[in-house]
Amino acid sequence: MTATRRFRQLFAILLLSGFSSITALNAQDQVSTAAEASATEADLPFREVSLLESAFIDTAPDERDGSTQVGVLDIDTDKVARIVQLAEDIGAGKYGRYDSLLVAHKDKLVFESYFRRGRINLAHPQASATKGHTSLILGRAMQLGYLTMADLDKPLIDFLGDLDRSKLVEGAEKITLHKALTMHGGLNVSSELREELERDANEFTSQQTSQLKGQGLVQTLLQESGPITDETQTYLYGNFNPMLVMTVIDAVVPGSAEDFIKTEVLNKLDISNYAWETHVSGLPQAGWLVSMTSRDMLKLGSLVLNDGKLNGEQFVPAEYIARATTGLVKPAEDWMPDSYRYGYFFYQSPLMVGEKSYNATFAWGGGDQRIIVVDELDLVVVFTGHDNEGTLMEQVTEVIVPAFVS
Repeated sequence: MTATRRFRQLFAILLLSGFSSITALNAQDQVSTAAEASATEADLPFREVSLLESAFIDTAPDERDGSTQVGVLDIDTDKVARIVQLAEDIGAGKYGRYDSLLVAHKDKLVFESYFRRGRINLAHPQASATKGHTSLILGRAMQLGYLTMADLDKPLIDFLGDLDRSKLVEGAEKITLHKALTMHGGLNVSSELREELERDANEFTSQQTSQLKGQGLVQTLLQESGPITDETQTYLYGNFNPMLVMTVIDAVVPGSAEDFIKTEVLNKLDISNYAWETHVSGLPQAGWLVSMTSRDMLKLGSLVLNDGKLNGEQFVPAEYIARATTGLVKPAEDWMPDSYRYGYFFYQSPLMVGEKSYNATFAWGGGDQRIIVVDELDLVVVFTGHDNEGTLMEQVTEVIVPAFVS
């Protein structure tokens, strides 16, 4: 353990002196790797990783590989104690089945905790939080000049030169990137075709795969869909909208979307510990089947927090970030909180602290994976889990967000 880390942890202990939760803090050399996956665990399917015996909680996170700036949870001791208690309660299963909870303030990781199958060095399934990642990838293509903001409102098929337009359904030109990014593409395909295209890629014959390869997926969808009309272009979550966006990315960037994601996005963000599955079309998945570490999720949140800047340089256009994180539409989901709005694959909702409201932007995936950005407080909160019934978002609102309000 470095001297710097010893100092940070000693400082954290002094902040918390007098609280019984001190025993949960990672202030000892022998437990500094307690939440680190072994080489054997790293090769296992995520759901086969063994459960941690106890929660790993750190108020002075280690820098590790240097790709994440770290600091100390330097706020009022009672607020620190509440956050630590929250983590202990999560570890005990009080709020559902969660694997990690991380907090970054002013672009420094100041709180890190892992539970159940969560590990510092283990990529965690993102589920539909992947859609937010796809939105940022599109923004990166825009920053490099392969698309413009004006292109968001052009017919999506204009970017796909391999399509046979003579076979496309009436109204195909009504689908724009803007419509797809807000889940308003309007595809109207049969349940049979939907189920077929959502099958495991390994179940397809080589002939089927060939027909769906690249832009073949969009060709199939726009041949088999009913007419695209104003009436069909209402909010419908999923509905192949993310793959429509990924197909455009693949069409406009040099090389392939897969290479672009690796070289122009992940590598530049120092993200190397990840898994990105391939769709039956041969393109990278756009809506799910991606895994990355909780620390790397913070990096994506930092892009949103900093208006698309990475290390002071524009990485994604600020104008695109502003549009993507604006509540453009109301999700048509009866079970969703009424305050939730949707932008370009990102959700927005006000969070109330006392009588003041703070706008939160977040990527959200099944099992409750979230990257939450509260711009006014310079705050990014990440948590991962495998519990659709969990209540951790409520606890973030009640415990973590108020802790950073002056």
